Amino acid sequence: MKIEQIYTGCIAQAAYYLENNGEAAIFDPLREVQPYIDRALKDNARIKYIFETHFHADFVSGHLDLAKKTGGQIVYGPTAQPEFDAIIASDNQEFKVGNYTVKAIHTPGHTLESTCYLLIDENGKSHGIITGDTLFIGDVGRPDLAQALVEDLTQEKLAGYLFDSLRNKIMPLADDLIVYPSHGAGSACGKNMSKETTDTLGHQKETNYALRPDMTKEEFTKELLDGLGLPPAYFPQNVMMNIKGYQSLDQIIEQSLKGLSPNEFETLANQSDAIVLDVRHEDDYVKSHIPGSIFIGIQGNFAPWVGALIMNVTQPLLLITPEGREQETITRLSRVGFDHVLGYLEGGIAAWENAGFEIDSIASISPEQFASEFSEKSVVVDARKPSEYSAEHVENAINIPLDTLNAHFAEVPKNGDFYLHCLGGYRSVIMASILKSRGFHNLVNVEKGINGIKNTPVKLTQFVCPSSHN
Repeated sequence: MKIEQIYTGCIAQAAYYLENNGEAAIFDPLREVQPYIDRALKDNARIKYIFETHFHADFVSGHLDLAKKTGGQIVYGPTAQPEFDAIIASDNQEFKVGNYTVKAIHTPGHTLESTCYLLIDENGKSHGIITGDTLFIGDVGRPDLAQALVEDLTQEKLAGYLFDSLRNKIMPLADDLIVYPSHGAGSACGKNMSKETTDTLGHQKETNYALRPDMTKEEFTKELLDGLGLPPAYFPQNVMMNIKGYQSLDQIIEQSLKGLSPNEFETLANQSDAIVLDVRHEDDYVKSHIPGSIFIGIQGNFAPWVGALIMNVTQPLLLITPEGREQETITRLSRVGFDHVLGYLEGGIAAWENAGFEIDSIASISPEQFASEFSEKSVVVDARKPSEYSAEHVENAINIPLDTLNAHFAEVPKNGDFYLHCLGGYRSVIMASILKSRGFHNLVNVEKGINGIKNTPVKLTQFVCPSSHN
């Protein structure tokens, strides 16, 4: 059996390719499907099936484009009701790929249609299982994302379904089975995922809190829901795109990849309700940017932050990108459903300045300068997650997590300057850009974040291991 693992996504989404005798199966493909098609051509393989573990919320799947271009059949698990042609598998239904078998195992909990796929060789031996968002490495899928689609569903009810799915469908399987989840650390589909991307099921039974054999359903539900923050606002919109369908990526790129002169860019920005999105490195943005623009750097966890902070996937966008990365930016935005890019600034910020248009900057200081200015009266805003803040923070700092900013502008200090930091400097510049666009100009960014502050005399709270309060 040959299983090829292909990593193509900025959100650590993993697609899996099972190939034999000129036939192939693709699992949960990302929206840009050409790499899968190219690989199949290289291997003389025909893409026969496109297996979806569920209707994804954190990204737009490539199932429709891949099916249209290859003739492969889309497969969902029981209860799925897509608005396009697809095979709706029954529980334990088997699909042949050459001499191999892919077995659908219905595992409701993350969503009602959630389904895992068992990979079985020609001798009937199970080698691996594609678990989607049912089972991660070190975690399980959050049970609150399907509530918006079914009126009487609660997260507690879904958590109960997930408990039963794990105990009755997954845990009885062999310990040497390789678990292939669909996500890695950083995804908002779980709260405590490992950075590892595969593991044996036996090891997960020993180490994953959700698979403790002596756990009751009530204990499971409590632990699963404890500390579970609100899902990003764009998630339900992505779910609906995956259910209803969407415009092809080729069309999106064709209509969005438009270079605009500074004058054209400025006119379009003034005449539309577009957000000017600057995706360069934070150091470049701090030094010089278009007033009112929002920074979310493409080198970071780009697309999920766009979704979490801009929220509305139909929001028109105008881009400022590093030279040569215009199409990459459009593609990565499309992964989370942001398909309304009006164009990009040709020549970048240098062309804008040379045309005589106004620029802005962010007051930004080194950790050492922060230490020299810091006193007990200093106001400090920490943009990290609550778990990071609880582990260690500048004494008396205010915690306003970046992903909650849209709901907490009232907590931002209005009188007097305040210092703003995160872990390493990426999130604080995102927050600074949003605050400045909302009229908050009384902030000073601390470069390198808490990582830099640790090396100064500024006093931090006593460190508490994050695992003790997750």
